[in-house]
Amino acid sequence: MPTSLTARALLDKLVAFPTVSRDSNLALVDFVQDYLEGIGADCVRVPSPDGTKAALYAHVGPKVAGGVVLSGHTDVVPVDGQAWVTDPFTVTEADGRLYGRGCCDMKGFDALALWAMALAAQSGIKRPLQIALSYDEEVGCIGAPVMIDHMVAHGMPRADTVLVGEPSMMQVVTGHKGGVGFAVHVRGFEVHSSKITEGVSAVMQAARLIDWANGVNAEQIAATPSELAAVFDPPFTSVHVGTINGGTAHNITAKDCRFDLSFRLVPGEDVATWRDRFMAKVKEVEAEMQAIHLDTGIDVVEYFGLPGLKPEEQGRAEELARLMTGDNGSHVVSYGTEAGQFQERGYSACVVGPGDIAQAHQPNEFITLAQFQAGEDFMRKLVDHLAR
Repeated sequence: MPTSLTARALLDKLVAFPTVSRDSNLALVDFVQDYLEGIGADCVRVPSPDGTKAALYAHVGPKVAGGVVLSGHTDVVPVDGQAWVTDPFTVTEADGRLYGRGCCDMKGFDALALWAMALAAQSGIKRPLQIALSYDEEVGCIGAPVMIDHMVAHGMPRADTVLVGEPSMMQVVTGHKGGVGFAVHVRGFEVHSSKITEGVSAVMQAARLIDWANGVNAEQIAATPSELAAVFDPPFTSVHVGTINGGTAHNITAKDCRFDLSFRLVPGEDVATWRDRFMAKVKEVEAEMQAIHLDTGIDVVEYFGLPGLKPEEQGRAEELARLMTGDNGSHVVSYGTEAGQFQERGYSACVVGPGDIAQAHQPNEFITLAQFQAGEDFMRKLVDHLAR
């Protein structure tokens, strides 16, 4: 395999793999591993529990601690139902933009990171450069923890700095919200709706929990935010229900209703506090359901948990990213990333990557040529820095 691929050529290759989170990413990982081994990198693959996906991390440079990790994810969100003008899995250049699913979030950064790994391998760097590519980021940052734990316990010489390349317009982001998500199954009791007092509608009981979420958001909006929360938009922990499905017919009390409910937490707030508050409401509603019919209930499964990213005092990642970008502003974001998971395991971490988060997940997703070039300039400066 040629080892002289440009960053743009690598982007074309990566976007061509339709790595929607519901599907396997193994074909992409095979390509990346072949490419990295072709430039002399040491690679470690970390399979998912069911073997249908894999994370991968790799190392170039001296076998010493204290290097830099470039962190990205391989999965993308679906294109189903979106009105794309171009083929979403082919990079199309037009009007100073590169269109394609993942060009912004975040195969643009992945391509640049792979290009930087090759450049570093050719440059005689004195501090190592590593890359870490996860799976299932888009469904709750589920794939990164096992990869990071493997890096800590079994991997290459431990780096101390992690740069997560989520789109930030190359601004240095030092804080973001965390999150926790619950899959909720409300189990009702079916009767003809003319006898509504004898049945329990799972849909209507689910609505009580969803309305509780509306009430929590209203309370949060009305409250005075803490000093840390005030820098976020919105400046509070929020609750959201994104999907719901239930019921059989308009004249039957619904037997089942399923929905997801998630919290986006301000860094430093306790997940357990919010979990307990939600579960207390669940128990209250469930008790009232079972007072009508015992064969009812509410099942709650926590399906993801993501720590926030806390601003670090004199953090190595922030210092390095500012040196490379010249950005001295203060930036936090309300979306979550894998930076908090790295930080939780003892790495210094921040977010810095090309592209505008407003383009993420959108039909006709794009990254501008100017932002892609800014990312390439960043990588070149980083490799030069590691070579000194």
